[in-house]
Amino acid sequence: MKAAVLTVSDGVAAGTREDASGDLLATLLESDGFEVDRRVVPDDADAIARALEVLSSDARVVLTTGGTGVAPRDVTPEATRAVLERDAPGIAQAIRADAIGRTPHGLLSRGVAGTRGSTLVVNFPGSTGGCRDGYAVLRPALEHALELLADQTTEHAQT
Repeated sequence: MKAAVLTVSDGVAAGTREDASGDLLATLLESDGFEVDRRVVPDDADAIARALEVLSSDARVVLTTGGTGVAPRDVTPEATRAVLERDAPGIAQAIRADAIGRTPHGLLSRGVAGTRGSTLVVNFPGSTGGCRDGYAVLRPALEHALELLADQTTEHAQT
């Protein structure tokens, strides 16, 4: 199954910073059996939206890293909202709630999640810790979400 990681960072795009968070997300997805496409764009809303449109046309899940804070160039949530067809606010809320329990900086995250066609798109922070912890929150529901998006028959666990 195909997945994509979109790194949003002026420094990574310019080649002056390592893409540690993108590398981590790709490794996590690959360990779950995904074939991962990678892209890097600067903190530019149009570039982010264009990359999300392209990546979501082929991947079942697109994870972004970077640009979710409150700095003036942090525009990933706005660019993501521009291409999403449906919101999945519970994902972003759960990631944020987990982050707030770990660091006060979690309060500053503005990441969003939703769908475009049959693709799930989720924003993660630009830190490796935020990506690791956020993926751990998403992971238990990811397979089920992708089955639902593919309109497959699924079994809902009864509690």
